[in-house]
Amino acid sequence: MGIVSPGFQGRRRPAEPNLPPGQYLTEDFPVLSAGPTPRVSLTDWEFVLSTETGAESRWSWDEMWALPTETPTVDIHCVTHWSKLGTNWRGVSVDTLLDGVDTAADYALVHSYGGYTTNLPLDDLRDGQAWIVHQYDGADLPAEHGGPARLLVPHLYFWKSAKWVRGIRLGLTDEPGFWETAGYHDYGDPWREQRYQGD
Repeated sequence: MGIVSPGFQGRRRPAEPNLPPGQYLTEDFPVLSAGPTPRVSLTDWEFVLSTETGAESRWSWDEMWALPTETPTVDIHCVTHWSKLGTNWRGVSVDTLLDGVDTAADYALVHSYGGYTTNLPLDDLRDGQAWIVHQYDGADLPAEHGGPARLLVPHLYFWKSAKWVRGIRLGLTDEPGFWETAGYHDYGDPWREQRYQGD
């Protein structure tokens, strides 16, 4: 007589969530940064949107958060293989900042306090796909997670959601950012596993 009867499958496991390839689910919120965490006072904080012609729109901290805000709930996926589902944020849609801006640009280079940059196609910042966020899970965004404000572009790997954001420069040509010049993928789609150049 066999020890395990035919058809015995053991304890049923819960179904894995639908994650991009190569990702695992985490319940915590790992902190990863390329350098020291900048400390930016709210009185000094400023966000600058500049076009390919040099035209600029500027917002102070109070001016930014006087704009209409949204509360996206999104999944985020880090290039280091972790995914966190159902994260809650509050911020201003990039669509709101681009409203009325005259540009022929196809690309954006995002700038952060501390010198970090990352590049994206402008289309990936439009149509309700991206926000400047200042709250996470109902509280002010802590500095280690990009506070006082960060970019949120959840459909791309999380390095594209630049921490400590201070501006976006629009351009006619694609200009690689910090990680992209170090070999990371220019686009970074987690569902296509675009981690590095050539993926």
